[in-house]
Amino acid sequence: MVYNAMLFALLVSAAFGCVFMIVAAMLVPSGVRRERMAGDAQLPVTILVPLHGDEPGLFDNLAAFCDQDYAGPVQIIFGVTDPRDPAIQSVERLRPAGCGRQIDLVVSTRVAGSNPKVSNLVGMSPSIRHDVIVLVDSDIRVERDYLRRVVGALDRTGSGAVTCPYFGIPTGSLWSRLAQLMIDGHFLPGILVGVRFGLTQPCMGSTIALRRQSLAAIGGFEAVADCLADDYALGEELRQRGETVSVLPFAVGHICGEDSWRALWQHEVRWALTIRTIDPVGYASWITNHALPLALAALALGGGLPALALAAAAVACRVILLRAVGRGYGLPPHPCWLVPVRDLLSFAVFIAGFAGQGVSWRGRRFRVLAEGDLVPKEGQLLP
Repeated sequence: MVYNAMLFALLVSAAFGCVFMIVAAMLVPSGVRRERMAGDAQLPVTILVPLHGDEPGLFDNLAAFCDQDYAGPVQIIFGVTDPRDPAIQSVERLRPAGCGRQIDLVVSTRVAGSNPKVSNLVGMSPSIRHDVIVLVDSDIRVERDYLRRVVGALDRTGSGAVTCPYFGIPTGSLWSRLAQLMIDGHFLPGILVGVRFGLTQPCMGSTIALRRQSLAAIGGFEAVADCLADDYALGEELRQRGETVSVLPFAVGHICGEDSWRALWQHEVRWALTIRTIDPVGYASWITNHALPLALAALALGGGLPALALAAAAVACRVILLRAVGRGYGLPPHPCWLVPVRDLLSFAVFIAGFAGQGVSWRGRRFRVLAEGDLVPKEGQLLP
C-alpha cells in the first residue's frame, strides 16, 4: 500500500511539474525587451552599485549604467569595502568615458551588520544626492532604455518600489551555461508563475528602484543589515508600511560568472537557502517542479512505461519552456542538450537547500539562523 502510494505520488508530481512548465512558457511576455514604457520621466536619480572583486564582464556592466538614454541628472555611486579591491580599476577606467554622468567611488570599511553587501550600501548611503534611488547588483547587464523604463514605472506608482526579474548571460564555460539554464529554466519561470497567480511577492537585487523618503522611513539599509535575503527583506519592510513593490514586465541580464563546479554549487545552494528562509512552505512545494528527477524515481520504483513517458515529457517541456524564454527575451539559443544534467543538478541543490545551515559568500562562511539572519562562523572576520 505504501509502495503504491509513493509511486502514485511521484507520477502525479512529475505530471504536475510538466504542466507547470507549459503554463510558465505561456506566461513569458512576448518581445518584452524591445517594448517601450509609456511616459518619459527624467527625474534626478542616483544609481547604487555595490562592488566586490573583478567579476567577469564587470567593466561592460558598469559602462552600461553610464550609457543610458536618459536626459535627467544621473549620479552613479560605486562602493567597495576594501581600498585594494580590484573592482576599483574598472571604475577608474570608466571615468574618462562617463558620458557626462556624475561618477562617485566610495571606499568604506564600516561594518554595519553581518551581510557584507548591505554593509557596503550603508557606507555608500551618505553620498546619495537625489530622491530617486536605483539599487543594482554589479553582475547585471542593462540596455540603454533601462533607466527610463525603471524610473518611469516608479514615477507612475508614486510610492513603494519597482523591481524586475533577470535572465542569464553565460560567459562560455560549462558551469556558466549550467547557471544560465537554472536562471532561465527554473528561477525566471517561477517568478512569472508566482507573480501571475499571486503566490509570491518578490523584490530582487537585479533592480530595486525606490524613493529616498521610503528608504529613510524603514530605517535605511541598516534595517536589513543582518539578513541573508536583503533584497526580499527590503521589499517586506516597504510592504509593512503599506507601500507596494511592483514587478516590471521586462527583465535585465545577469552575468553567469561561475567558472568551476565549486563556484556553481556554492552560489546555487546559497540561493536555495535564501528562498527556504523566506518561504519554507513554498520552498517545500517546489518539489513538484522537479519533474524529471521525480519521473526517474518513479521509474526506479517500477513505474514502467508511464514513468518513462513522463521522464521524456519532462525534458521536452523544459526545452519548450527555454525556447519560449529565448523568444520572449530575444536571447541566443540555449544549450538544450544540457537540460537533463541541469534538472538533476537542480534537484540536488533543492535537497541541499533543506539540509544546509551555512553558506559561503564572498570567500567567507556564514551560519543562517531560522529567521534568515546571517551569523559569521567562528574565525570568519568581516571586512
